Amino acid sequence: MNENTPLFMGIYSLFEQFGSINKIEKDRPIFHEGERSDEVYYVLEGSVRITKDTESGRIFTLKITNSQSILGETSVFCETLYHSVSAHTIEPTKIVSLSRSQLEKFLSTSPELMMEWMKFIQLNHLKNETRFRDLLLHGKKGALFSTLVRLSNTYGITQEDGSILIDHYLTNQELANLCATSREVVNRMLNDIKKSRVIELNKGLITINDLNFLRKEIECDNCPLHICRID
Repeated sequence: MNENTPLFMGIYSLFEQFGSINKIEKDRPIFHEGERSDEVYYVLEGSVRITKDTESGRIFTLKITNSQSILGETSVFCETLYHSVSAHTIEPTKIVSLSRSQLEKFLSTSPELMMEWMKFIQLNHLKNETRFRDLLLHGKKGALFSTLVRLSNTYGITQEDGSILIDHYLTNQELANLCATSREVVNRMLNDIKKSRVIELNKGLITINDLNFLRKEIECDNCPLHICRID
């Protein structure tokens, strides 16, 4: 369960009480960029990839969401009526959909829920802000290293020797999409830090041997763990 769940139980309960449950198979779209954003979605079970298409045809993965996540939230109380991103399932996923207008009505009539919603939006803003900061300040290396740090905070399992196994399978292309760069660049950087034994690679799973090295290279600000995440 997402560690942020207690912060937003009021919002989640709205979806569970008034929303409609849908089961979606693996590698299926929930919504596409440019489609009307008439509904907001709450992930009950599963995992979803949020992506943005660039003019050059490259796909940028903004985040990977897990259960207790909300999708399509940027259209709430906004004049933009179309999704600015796309959402696809990574595994069989169960979501709850709630109409945007109904959610806005609930929030407008409850100061407590509105405050909870504002905290949720602010948390998402901080996550995005720190990711883009690393990309702008440290380039492709910063994007990769900060992504590895965020993956370790989200999916990391500490091993007996102190290393951290990222328990989430990613191809190098998927990792490149998270870093807004090419697979070739990611391959080269991964090989460099693999030679230095900072990481180990085994069938798509990454083990981080020296997390402090990665954090030092991106001048880590020691953000709280609920912000320094990939979801």
